[in-house]
Amino acid sequence: MIEYLSQNVWLIWVLASIICLLLELTSGDLFILCFSIGALCSAVAAALGVGWVLQILIFAFFTLLSIFFVRPVALRWLHRNEDNRLSNADALMGRVGTVSETIEEGGYGRVAIDGDDWKAVALDGQSIGQGERVTVVGRESIILTVEKS
Repeated sequence: MIEYLSQNVWLIWVLASIICLLLELTSGDLFILCFSIGALCSAVAAALGVGWVLQILIFAFFTLLSIFFVRPVALRWLHRNEDNRLSNADALMGRVGTVSETIEEGGYGRVAIDGDDWKAVALDGQSIGQGERVTVVGRESIILTVEKS
């Protein structure tokens, strides 16, 4: 059994890639997509009879390549109708805004900053009421992370 698996390691890579692609489709996690791209490229190399070390190097290379090139393109495509809000959100770090829609504990709300409305989540997990002042401390995609000012 072990001998069969060692000779057909590319089958394991293909299986891992398919599982990762299914996870990406259900969770939307682009890092899993990058991992699965690397695994698929490594599976192709294994099917062609490339050695273990080279397979690992190919996996690492294509995973990193997709993290730096595929993921940003995918994020831009996912947020294509948001009027450059993704890049503009970086300029909001440290800015103070007003909660325009209550942020429930563990949930999302809205924060108005300079007349523009942004999706936000509380940093400490506490709820923040409408009208309270908050400071932007970080972001993931265009969801701002805020804390009470």
